[in-house]
Amino acid sequence: MARKYVDCREVPQSWKKCTVAISADSAEELIQAAVQHGMSVHGHSDTPEFRAQILKSIKEGHPRA
Repeated sequence: MARKYVDCREVPQSWKKCTVAISADSAEELIQAAVQHGMSVHGHSDTPEFRAQILKSIKEGHPRA
């Protein structure tokens, strides 16, 4: 199983110039953590559309340094 990540630096809608990268072994765990981050830092709501956006942003491996 490959490690998965989402990197806020690669999300065009990251208006706060966020440098957070979140990683996990499963997409489900990663989406949950990314939703929590998106809500608390970026003011997003937990909607199916937001979760779909996160799912599209998931990459395998490790974020760049």
